[in-house]
Amino acid sequence: MKTFLKVLLIIVAVVVAVKLLPIALVAVCVAALLIAGLAVLGVSLAALLVCAALGVAAVLSPIWVPVLAIVGGVAIWRRHGGATTA
Repeated sequence: MKTFLKVLLIIVAVVVAVKLLPIALVAVCVAALLIAGLAVLGVSLAALLVCAALGVAAVLSPIWVPVLAIVGGVAIWRRHGGATTA
């Protein structure tokens, strides 16, 4: 009798699982679409931020390019013994 109840319980569990399968499938599809949409949004936002950073760098290039040249020149001058330190 115990085995019969186990088999009956397994059959009932399988029937319930099969009946709930469409609901679970819809939930999984909705979750997958939501995750894919958020991923696309994140990649788009990252690309937008990179483009904005490049635009700011291009706009500010009249300031940072000469400063970078001066810093590089000073570094080369100090490396080759132009300045003596005690």
